[in-house]
Amino acid sequence: MSALIDPASRILTRISQTELTRRWNAIRRIMKDREIDAIVMQNTNDWLGGYVRWFTDLPANNGYPRTVIFHADAPMSVVEMGPSDVRRTFIPDEALHRGVAEMLHTPSFTSIGFTDRDDARLTIDALRRHRNRTIGLVTPGVLPYAFVTALKDQLGATSFVDITSDIDAIKAIKSAEEIMLIRRTARLQDEVFAEVLNEIRPGLRDIDVTSIAQRKGQVLGSEQGIFLGGSSPLGIRSPFVPRYMQDRTLERGDHLSLLIEINGLGGFYTEIARTIVLGKAPSELTDAFAAVKAAQDHSLSRMKPGVSVRDVFAAHNIYMKKNGMPPETRLYAHGQGYDMVERPLIRHDDDMRLRQGMCLAVHPGYESPSLFAVICDNYMIEENGVGECLHQTEKKIFEID
Repeated sequence: MSALIDPASRILTRISQTELTRRWNAIRRIMKDREIDAIVMQNTNDWLGGYVRWFTDLPANNGYPRTVIFHADAPMSVVEMGPSDVRRTFIPDEALHRGVAEMLHTPSFTSIGFTDRDDARLTIDALRRHRNRTIGLVTPGVLPYAFVTALKDQLGATSFVDITSDIDAIKAIKSAEEIMLIRRTARLQDEVFAEVLNEIRPGLRDIDVTSIAQRKGQVLGSEQGIFLGGSSPLGIRSPFVPRYMQDRTLERGDHLSLLIEINGLGGFYTEIARTIVLGKAPSELTDAFAAVKAAQDHSLSRMKPGVSVRDVFAAHNIYMKKNGMPPETRLYAHGQGYDMVERPLIRHDDDMRLRQGMCLAVHPGYESPSLFAVICDNYMIEENGVGECLHQTEKKIFEID
């Protein structure tokens, strides 16, 4: 009989034990200061569900709930999809589920209302094996109502606090290992975009183009992400559209806006957006691209350690209006890491200040009936401001003969 395969050996890229320990130690210092006995989090996907991966190096996905209980004085408990009422225990140096003492399983589904009580019941079981006077909740606003209600009803002597901002302050500042993986993600996306340039041609549907991008990304080691690509004739705006709206067939003289927002090795996200023209780009489009590139440069010049993100946002809108472009009403720049969108958000209501080690996607843009002007790239905040662009794809409109 052949030897068993270690599940950990199947992981595309594992975060080092040193990095995981750094994260756990930083969180436990906060828990000690705030007298928090356990932290409870639940995610269901690895697009905007990066907390459980940050703690465990394993993602939530497919819409299945994955609940992590991070104890102040003991290894973690995990509740996730599996056979009913099965509890597995692990030795301290378990290779795949590092830092986890027990996993509790239940076949629960967010699409089946009555199963939400199962995740809560197993979470409460895990919490009751420890003393929990105060529990910190991560993003309590997105935790299922029935889940939080059950915790509060059945753990009556326990108080609950929101610990999300404390975790975000640590998670937003990347370690050297995380920065290395983020840089590799940006280079992966450059290769994906180059593959699209090689393959795009009249006669392909928009979804054929994004499928080329998806295949290349997965071959290079991407696990998840989105490809938004919409085409139209020149003179009609071509905004980003999701996959279910990508049935249009490209013709010569069309242009396509493409956003590649996929993760790379280790599960970290960056994003890149450019416009491709099957022919010659008109001056209206090239001028608009030059305008948003200049707006990106202006924002980057304001992004320095210690600067309030609110001030960056305000300065950006002043610049946009001064240069004949509409002010931003969407999110035009934000942090990235294990989540497509994470703090800081460059907008008026985020109270963070920029710090060295943050990774930011910066994508100013605007649209009119005749054009969709966009640019998107990632940058790291360094000691004196932003460093060089993490993406190496040229900042221009790409014309394909």
